[in-house]
Amino acid sequence: MSVVARTVAALGAVALLITGCGASDSSAPADGRPVAHAMGVSTVSAQPSRVVVLDTQELDAAVSLGVTPVGSTRASVSEELPSFLQGKVVPGAIKTVGTIQDPDLEAIATLQPDLILSSKLRHERIYPQLQAIAPTVLSERTGDAWKDNLRLYADALGRAPQAQRLLTAYQTRTSELGRRVNAAQTTVSVIRQTPEDLRLYGPRSFVGSVLTDTGFARPEIVRSAPKAFVEIGPEQIGQADADVVYATTYGNVPKLSASPLWRSLSAVRAGRAFEVPDDSWMLAIGPTGANLVLDDLERTLTAP
Repeated sequence: MSVVARTVAALGAVALLITGCGASDSSAPADGRPVAHAMGVSTVSAQPSRVVVLDTQELDAAVSLGVTPVGSTRASVSEELPSFLQGKVVPGAIKTVGTIQDPDLEAIATLQPDLILSSKLRHERIYPQLQAIAPTVLSERTGDAWKDNLRLYADALGRAPQAQRLLTAYQTRTSELGRRVNAAQTTVSVIRQTPEDLRLYGPRSFVGSVLTDTGFARPEIVRSAPKAFVEIGPEQIGQADADVVYATTYGNVPKLSASPLWRSLSAVRAGRAFEVPDDSWMLAIGPTGANLVLDDLERTLTAP
């Protein structure tokens, strides 16, 4: 079946499900309140209880705010939900509704959600279909906007006070850790190996914002980068050198530590280079992920 045919079939199934559920105006619940977001205004119930999230940013936000989604997409390289959920969600409680790149509209509709969360960056093209299923709230983008996005999602979930408490605790922790490890005098580099490329993450990324909030300096190559990351070739890895280097791996690719080029970095030779989990450093993009990153910074920089 062609892509067009599959899309038409999925939309037809969604329409039938919506009709069967009696959701002729899914964006206007009886107890509705307006929530302004990147695509306009959606009318959301006072306390949504059946939430579907379409990226790991929204998954982190919901779980951090005490909401277990009924459905979530997954990364294309893994059949499992991210490891940052361990100990926070009952296994099997969240149903998979396709991948981040290709959400399954029929599966989403089957769950009868009362709120869908995502970002314009990821899913602007299918917003009308999502909004037809349930009130949908999209942030503008991901990365270093995660704190503003948390406030938006908390507003949609009716949990604004919880979001403010999480952010206050985070700000206190970054300030205290930054002072303890003399962050202002320490350059930190973050490298990610993917199946397609090698990336150096800058201040516009999620992890880059956590490092900035903690007060760390960054290597020159990413210091003023307009995007979340800078792509480099393996032979350019020397530009990633810093006082401390962190590396993650996404997908089924060899770890950087197996490369002779990795051992050319002064941070590696000094024992100041560390492999860290990609799920928490790159995918979480919320309070849970931020605190896991801070855990790793504390573990590696304050060890005796």
